[in-house]
Amino acid sequence: MMDMKIGVLSDSHASDLEDLPKKALDVLCGMDLIVHAGDYRGKRLLDGLRKLGNFKGVYGNMDPIEIRRELPSIEVLEVGKFKIGIVHPSEGGSPFGLEKRIRKKFERVDVIVYGHTHRAKNKVVEGILYFNPGSVTGAFPSLYTSFGILTVDEEVKGRIVKI
Repeated sequence: MMDMKIGVLSDSHASDLEDLPKKALDVLCGMDLIVHAGDYRGKRLLDGLRKLGNFKGVYGNMDPIEIRRELPSIEVLEVGKFKIGIVHPSEGGSPFGLEKRIRKKFERVDVIVYGHTHRAKNKVVEGILYFNPGSVTGAFPSLYTSFGILTVDEEVKGRIVKI
């Protein structure tokens, strides 16, 4: 299987592609797939991401109705032999215990891409990679501005890119 590179965003809280950092856009243009794990701000951003390339996404707890009409609350992608779950806890709530709550939303997955906390995470727990790219625009309470890259070949590896 060839390497597949997936650019991962979340919690952009942006209205348009122009609101995203140039470094992130430059990297996303070279990806095989772009994933956004919720909290856009407007449909222009969603449309712009779709124009950049192959796109999958879910809506977040802060998204307006026009985003919620077009995107699911949860998605499972099959990439090679791996299943990647995407979710943004639309019920909101505390980041404490979040991984256990989102784990219950998926049956058999190898990776869970999620947003909501604005804090990047790239950690394997009980055989599942929990991957949160953080906030690509540094929206509060981010510690820094970041996005992520998942590389899929014989395994799935995540990398957080700080801007």
